Amino acid sequence: MRRLLLALLMLLGVNAAHAACTGIHDFRFTTLEGSPVDLCNYRDQPILVVNTASQCGFTPQFEKLAAMHEKYHQRGLLIVGFPSNDFNQEPADNKEIGDFCKRNYGVHFPMAEKTSVTGTEANPLYKQLIEATHEPPLWNFHKYLILPNGKVYAFGSDTSPESPRLMRRLQPYLR
Repeated sequence: MRRLLLALLMLLGVNAAHAACTGIHDFRFTTLEGSPVDLCNYRDQPILVVNTASQCGFTPQFEKLAAMHEKYHQRGLLIVGFPSNDFNQEPADNKEIGDFCKRNYGVHFPMAEKTSVTGTEANPLYKQLIEATHEPPLWNFHKYLILPNGKVYAFGSDTSPESPRLMRRLQPYLR
């Protein structure tokens, strides 16, 4: 029966791997460079989602996020930044944001196109993250850790990326 369903999906032009994806992993976005990213491809890995801004007191966290990416991406961690001007601290356009992150902090993890992360205008992923945790971002650099089992944990802006509390949740899922 499963093979029949997958064959039917392929005939309809639906990616079978994505068809098996549900919930929080059923989200696609475009990076600052214009590349598509499908979170379904990372459903078996931990994902750290962070709303970012270049003119925030927490902006230096980019350095820690970049170091975390270098240390753990080979062990399965995906870090994704979502630049947002929801708190009036990201006036730049996508190209300027990308240049700023690479030049000042050596960011090489995926950064999504500038988007909204709060309220009715929040992108669909953030709506799901908020629904799953009941914690909307109250400021820039709010973090959500999505585990392969679909469980989501929220960490406030003042939580450092390598904090013991966040690392306790992440460590068991690293390869």
